Amino acid sequence: MRGPRSAGVLAHVTSIPGGTLGDARRFVDWLATAGVGWWQVLPVGPPDEHGSPYRSASAFAGWSGLLASPRARVTVADEDDFRLGPGAGWIDEWVAFVTATGGDAREAVRDQVRFEREWRALRAHAADAGVRLIGDVPIYVAPDGADHRAHPQLFRAGAVAGVPPDAFSATGQRWGNPLFDWPAHRRQGYRWWTERLRRTFDLVDLTRIDHFRAFTAYWAVPEECPTAIEGRWVRGPGRDVFDAAAAELGPLPVIAEDLGVITPAVERLRDELGFPGMAVLQFGFDGTRPNLHHPSRHHEHQVAYSGTHDNDTALGWWRSLAPAAQGRVRATADAAGVEADSAQPWWTVVDLTMASPAAMAIVPLQDVLGLGSDARMNQPGTAVGNWSWQAERRQLTPAVAGRLRRSLEGSDRLAP
Repeated sequence: MRGPRSAGVLAHVTSIPGGTLGDARRFVDWLATAGVGWWQVLPVGPPDEHGSPYRSASAFAGWSGLLASPRARVTVADEDDFRLGPGAGWIDEWVAFVTATGGDAREAVRDQVRFEREWRALRAHAADAGVRLIGDVPIYVAPDGADHRAHPQLFRAGAVAGVPPDAFSATGQRWGNPLFDWPAHRRQGYRWWTERLRRTFDLVDLTRIDHFRAFTAYWAVPEECPTAIEGRWVRGPGRDVFDAAAAELGPLPVIAEDLGVITPAVERLRDELGFPGMAVLQFGFDGTRPNLHHPSRHHEHQVAYSGTHDNDTALGWWRSLAPAAQGRVRATADAAGVEADSAQPWWTVVDLTMASPAAMAIVPLQDVLGLGSDARMNQPGTAVGNWSWQAERRQLTPAVAGRLRRSLEGSDRLAP
């Protein structure tokens, strides 16, 4: 992450106007106009019944709901090429899951061919425009999904995934995902994880690994417990997973999502692997004293975010702050050489994020557009009412792109 400064925008494919991979090309062009070099998306696998991409039925398959041409012609030769190429090792597991849940086996393959075709076209278009793609790897898979069914020996019984009580929930979050049986993965040389990362880097240039701290220790919740408060910490696999993958794939372009209950052991693992962590500006003003997320504590080898998909929007957050806290944000902006915008306070947040010493800075699209809390993507700890926000085409104006470009120019983050 050390090197030329850069900037990105966080928006899932479903959040751009139109919400398909075809529409994504126009969005890439808008990013390029603004001088943005990175586009970060959420996981692109099939979401769960609530629309969450973090409980996907497959760690490998792409979601057909993102297709611009869901009925495009696919030949037998196309299917064969896919089975021998990008789908090798996992497409049969996906087909077995689709057919077991009432779907059509042939169409399951064709949809993956279509997804591959449209994603490759998008990535090529983005590369031509000077925009690189950042993906997102959820650490866990969906219960009873394709991976869980195909490899039951790789998962624990009797406990499920979650996190302890935190700022988002007083009882923690009981996600309910199956937990990995790490000794079983070790006996197989972490083959499943290596193939998962191989697939990821076939699709994107860089990826965030969600809930990175679980590789040091994870929160195991007894399956029968209704909340996560009864869970306990269990030791994770450490760096062995990444060493096994790097031995085959080479250096791993990874951002470690090091948020939550972070211990020195998590920080050591992140630093030993050389992965940049995350600093979230909103968290930097949680108290009256600067913490590690405060802009004054940022450093080059990390990624600065104004907020993530789990946070309120910049404007919603600003409106929630007491006057004294707003004053601390303005004072921090002044110290960083950022002119506070009282009429459009979201630009103060965006500009302050861009001024960070971090080599990469990323802001959600909602923050660029100055949208309120009703545009929030996710409220952690709630199952419904999330993942549905989508920008309107009329909002992505040349004027907004120009304002974002000026922010990047002022912080030396314009894409080459």
